[in-house]
Amino acid sequence: MSTNWKKNGQNLVYNVLNPFIKLLIKMGITPNMITLLGLVINVVAAVVLINGAENSDRSDHGCLAWAGLIILLGGLMDMIDGRLARVTNTSSDYGALFDSVLDRYSEMIMFLGICYYLVSNDYFYSSIFAFIAMIGSIMVSYTRARAEGLGVNASVGIMQRPERVIIIGVSALACGIFSNVFGGDFKIEAHMIPIPLFETITIFTFPVFILAILANITAVTRLLYAKKAIANK
Repeated sequence: MSTNWKKNGQNLVYNVLNPFIKLLIKMGITPNMITLLGLVINVVAAVVLINGAENSDRSDHGCLAWAGLIILLGGLMDMIDGRLARVTNTSSDYGALFDSVLDRYSEMIMFLGICYYLVSNDYFYSSIFAFIAMIGSIMVSYTRARAEGLGVNASVGIMQRPERVIIIGVSALACGIFSNVFGGDFKIEAHMIPIPLFETITIFTFPVFILAILANITAVTRLLYAKKAIANK
């Protein structure tokens, strides 16, 4: 994702959010409260996925649509807390630490729900890639934080937290909608191939697969970037 495109997208979202930000300020809501709300929202998303895995059959992907919406809402909180901190001039070192820690908890809890859903519905290989995606997501954040501790800004790579949230949220929502329209058992099969070329859940699991690859590539990219920057200090 190019820097200009991302910046323009953020500015557009901020323009939409500004009236809501003003309302939060009037209500005395702090950035840390919004950060905590984001964690709670991701817990709800995980509960929706776990409940869907336990109480619906393999062809019912309705819970994925709801979880996708909730995950996107949680990601929105991540934008709101930062914007609120800047507008109210309440940014602090502890606030940044609090935000980072709760973001990691939010992401791991989200992936817990995803892995549970996939394993429970016998999408075993997809659950492995979901776990690998979680590892990559955590390492992307950790590599940046550790590099910054050494005085290096390693915020490079394409698979940062906003991108990860959008990929997971939109693909889950799209899968649920497709399942409702075309059916959860929709498949495209080919002779001589033991697995379907495409099935409904692919709309969700293929982006997770891509995320798993790109997140870990981003983490390694940051590591190599930091190595070069440290050597040139």
